[in-house]
Amino acid sequence: MKSKSLSSKLLQIGFTLVIGLISPLGIADNYPSKPIKAIVPFAAGSATDQIGRAFAAKMAESLGQPVVIENRPGANGMIGADLVAKSPADGYTLLFGTNSTNAALKSLVKNLPYNQDTAFTPIGYFGSVPLIVAINNDVPAKSLNGFVALAKADPGKITFAYASTSQRVSSEMLSSVAGIKMTGVSYKSGPNAMTDLIGGQVNMFTADFAVTLPQVQAGKIRGLAVTSLKRSPAIPELPTVNEALGIKGYELIAFFAAFGPAGMPKDAVIKLNKAINDAAKSKDLVERFSTMGFETQPGTPEALGQKIKLETVKWAKAIKEAGMEPE
Repeated sequence: MKSKSLSSKLLQIGFTLVIGLISPLGIADNYPSKPIKAIVPFAAGSATDQIGRAFAAKMAESLGQPVVIENRPGANGMIGADLVAKSPADGYTLLFGTNSTNAALKSLVKNLPYNQDTAFTPIGYFGSVPLIVAINNDVPAKSLNGFVALAKADPGKITFAYASTSQRVSSEMLSSVAGIKMTGVSYKSGPNAMTDLIGGQVNMFTADFAVTLPQVQAGKIRGLAVTSLKRSPAIPELPTVNEALGIKGYELIAFFAAFGPAGMPKDAVIKLNKAINDAAKSKDLVERFSTMGFETQPGTPEALGQKIKLETVKWAKAIKEAGMEPE
């Protein structure tokens, strides 16, 4: 009896061990088996939100599970990024991040609540978009040179809005290269900043095409320049900042990508990366966002990881040259 009892217990232990070993593989094979939550660390209506929702819809088609967007704006994207950094690394909570959350914050915030270099798993790159330097229609300047002259005539009086790192750094960089002094006004979201630009509460706003281009085309604000090295096909009449000011080297491009918490299962990363790349190659998605100056760029998780390292160095340099100190 004792022998049978012992054998039974040994079989049970062995069975439990086998199940323990194969269960993760079974779970991996079945990923995703439930809806995936994608945190957008900026407000609804922002470029990150618009692009993120379009990618989420396409990813859901590939993955066979909904990819549900949840907006967690605030602190230049830090609030949403921190939430993902501290979530389980099971592939069901993602960050649709940007240059703000995954490259620049390290140089802008003294005590980030997470280690930007190690807190995330790179998954897939969505693409990039330049910004438009825009002013309120009542500002008496018809060109970027004219705007700079106004700012020089009354240092500190000109105000600029910002709701993200790229928006702030682009404006501070402009101040630095043009030799002017402006006063920054922080906003929780790009759409809120745009409302105040149109209303005249602030003088200038440098933001992505998704927020600025429709308002420029509608005549509600005045576009002065684009922040890329080349003019944008979406609005070719606008010069680059370099052209407008007769300088070289000014460039600031916002990018968008998907990340997970550190330590995600490799198979989940591969499946998500494929879904992102399929979305980035989708004709209707490309055509929809090309009018906003958005360019997709499919690639591997490893390529995204390398890009983030390079971008972190690039943004650190830009922030330092703009004279911005960590807060």
